[in-house]
Amino acid sequence: MSYGVAAALQEALFDRLAALPELAGVPVVDALPKGQAAGTFVLLGAEDVRDLSDATGGGAEHRLVISVISTAAGFLKAKALAVAISDALGGAPMVLARGRLVGIDFLRAAARRRDEGKVRRIDLTFRARVED
Repeated sequence: MSYGVAAALQEALFDRLAALPELAGVPVVDALPKGQAAGTFVLLGAEDVRDLSDATGGGAEHRLVISVISTAAGFLKAKALAVAISDALGGAPMVLARGRLVGIDFLRAAARRRDEGKVRRIDLTFRARVED
């Protein structure tokens, strides 16, 4: 198994999302901001990886979660951002600093209220296939 492409995949995802016009002014982070009482941000989150190596070389499947977290009233703003993220990642090629992204696919989304209804969170799960 190779986990060697994980950092390069995260960098490419960050670069793609940070460049989206729809996310202008929305921080893209990989750790929860400290002390943020209000606002909206995109969180590069959890990741499960399994080996997909074969006789031709190393490879892996990354199941990763990208979350939109917002204190804006209602789900509309969070959903609009989630749509932009899904559209930006679906089928568009990305160049990695190491390895190669074979493809990335949307798997599912879960929208929930948190913190007694004060926070909206949408978790988007994607499957990325990489070769090292």
